[in-house]
Amino acid sequence: MEFRRAVESDIENIMDIIKQAQDYLKNQGIDQWQDNYPNYDTIKDDIKNNNCYILLKDNTIVGTVAAILGEEITYKKIYNGKWLSDKEYVTIHRMAISSDYRGLGLSYIILSKIEELYIKENIYSIKVDTHDGNIPMQNFLKKAGFQYCGIIYLENGDKRIAFEKIIDKR
Repeated sequence: MEFRRAVESDIENIMDIIKQAQDYLKNQGIDQWQDNYPNYDTIKDDIKNNNCYILLKDNTIVGTVAAILGEEITYKKIYNGKWLSDKEYVTIHRMAISSDYRGLGLSYIILSKIEELYIKENIYSIKVDTHDGNIPMQNFLKKAGFQYCGIIYLENGDKRIAFEKIIDKR
């Protein structure tokens, strides 16, 4: 498996995986990633800002994620809880696995690679949010060592469940 930053020529393959994830969520009755989000421009901006990563197996893109260093504006206020730390953190957004590879633990590999990257930068906190109906993602986060921290609201007012993981410094 190879994990690297995405480049513009990867966009079409990334969008295929995003579309598969959107369809999966819709079929599960989860109202997340509908309404044309994330879209081509979202991924293009992630790539332009060096925030988009891909996981490859035999030169085929099998997963994608945005890892964004710096303050997430919607994380400033958290309700019914609190963050584990107030130190610098990386935020994970837009993680998706190809439907052909779902259930094989690739999300854990992506998370591990993100941890490796940011430990080198002395960043030991990862924050993430998800739709309150996205039970598969919530279960993944808990199994991966994330702790529930509270509720955040997106800029459009949508409610999200917030999690944080303090990375083991090894």
